[in-house]
Amino acid sequence: METLLYIGGLLFMLVGLAVSIALHEIGHLVPAKLFGVRVGQYMIGFGPRVWSRRFGETEYGFKALPLGGYISMSGMYPPSTAGKPARGLFRTLVQDARSANDETIVDGDESGVFYRLPVWKRIIVMLGGPFMNLALAVVIFSVLLSGIGLEQGTTRIATVSECVLPAGSTQTMCTPDDPAAPAAEAGFMPGDTLISVDGEPMHDFAEATAIVQASPGVPLEVVVERAGEQQTLTLTPIAAERPMSDDAGRPLLDENGDRVTKTVGYAGLGAQIGFVPQPLTAGPELAAQNVSAVASLVINLPARLWDVGVSLFTGSERDPNGPLSVVGVGRIAGEVAATDAPVTNRLVFLLSLMGSLNIALFVFNLIPLLPLDGGHVVVALWDGLRRAWAKLARRPPPAPVDATRLVPLTVIVAVLLIGMGALLLVADLFNPVKLFG
Repeated sequence: METLLYIGGLLFMLVGLAVSIALHEIGHLVPAKLFGVRVGQYMIGFGPRVWSRRFGETEYGFKALPLGGYISMSGMYPPSTAGKPARGLFRTLVQDARSANDETIVDGDESGVFYRLPVWKRIIVMLGGPFMNLALAVVIFSVLLSGIGLEQGTTRIATVSECVLPAGSTQTMCTPDDPAAPAAEAGFMPGDTLISVDGEPMHDFAEATAIVQASPGVPLEVVVERAGEQQTLTLTPIAAERPMSDDAGRPLLDENGDRVTKTVGYAGLGAQIGFVPQPLTAGPELAAQNVSAVASLVINLPARLWDVGVSLFTGSERDPNGPLSVVGVGRIAGEVAATDAPVTNRLVFLLSLMGSLNIALFVFNLIPLLPLDGGHVVVALWDGLRRAWAKLARRPPPAPVDATRLVPLTVIVAVLLIGMGALLLVADLFNPVKLFG
């Protein structure tokens, strides 16, 4: 059974990746067609063709390796002009790119070519793919947080302490000398549902905790629902010293190295843990946080890859927040699917992983280097700046930017990307990220 669940997790991520790639390419395809560009192919995957069918001018299909996709637009670059035969490796690559580009311009008809579009339309076409991934991530995170909810303390009471135990004590049972807990004195019972505290409606246990901690010695009217009826209880939190922690959960220490404490109100209530739906703004906010985190990872990618290489050769533990290959993501998905955890928790983790994957596709494709989408945006912007300058200087419009001249740089970037993928693949096979020890 565990093996089947592991395979199920792998398949979930493979299907999710294929859907993410398909939507990315649709993000390019739809605006291209709306702007009148001829699109010869819409393909998911690379390598040998598995299936395809032509509808109108476009061939739609799947290829054997579902690790990417592409659309073939007519005239991505201006047609080449006659000149001397190419010599040398890079010149040959440039000429080959020009020849392949020329073949997309049907019978010299340039009415439906990409490079003739206004700059803003070219940018929309190229950004359409990454923004489809961003939109999908926002939808996934919104379903997670606003549909399923965030796992936290609910308004339903799970436990009521009978007494107040000293802070830091290992004592687990109450003694006759221990003072009664305020919640027990007030008449709270497990199964009660908090309706309001001090007149404030309660949506989760954290809200109640904040009011209680801010009110030591202050009587609070608490409305609970018990057996279908509402009751009003009077809760007077006692003052208690509690150790403080920072945002990362680490203990706060003073200048002498002693634990910093704070006097807060204490009641003795424990919440039932469950999934609490969050506001509709929570999904976009989580997506924005992920964008920031992935952008930071991309900026520091050389150092992160160096760490991956070191861990691969030394066998040291890898950073779980570092870069992963598709194999690494699939491996984690399989392990999560096979864990002994509630189905909802596993589904939440897998969907969260899929959302993060789409954020990574969004950020990575915005890198301003060819052959990535961000590189094509830079080419379009440069073309627009040249035309704007010529117009300002009252000069004739310049020839369109011939991006095939950047093929050598594109090849170098592609080789680096392949090298990065190979390193991560080997690392994920022989020294994978361990989430469960």
